[in-house]
Amino acid sequence: METDRKHPHGLKHVRHATLNALAGLRAAWQVEDAFRQEVLIAAIAIPVALLSPASNIGKALMIASILLVLIVELLNSALEAAVDHTSLERHPLAKRAKDIASAAVLLSILNAVVVWGLVLI
Repeated sequence: METDRKHPHGLKHVRHATLNALAGLRAAWQVEDAFRQEVLIAAIAIPVALLSPASNIGKALMIASILLVLIVELLNSALEAAVDHTSLERHPLAKRAKDIASAAVLLSILNAVVVWGLVLI
C-alpha cells in the first residue's frame, strides 16, 4: 500500500523530527521568558533531586514533576503562538484558550510542589 506523505520515512523521519523538536526548544528558549526561568529552576532542581536522600522512585517522581512543568509550558507557548498567529484581535475564545493553557502550567507547578513536599517530608 502506497501512501502520499510529505515527511521522510524511517531513520530520516527520526532525524527530521529530532531537528524540528530541537528547533522548537531553541525557539522557546529565545522568546519565552517563563520557559527560560523554568529551565533554570530545572537545572537546579534536578541535581538536588538526584542528591536528595529520597528513594529512587521518589527521585524519579521529583524529576518527572519538574519535566512536566517544562512540557506543559512548551504546550502553553505553542497554543499562545497559534492563537496569536490566527488573530491579534482580542476575542473571548482566544482569551479563554490562553487562560486555560496558563491554568495547566499553574497546575503542573502546584503538582511539582506537592510531589517534592511529599517525597521530602
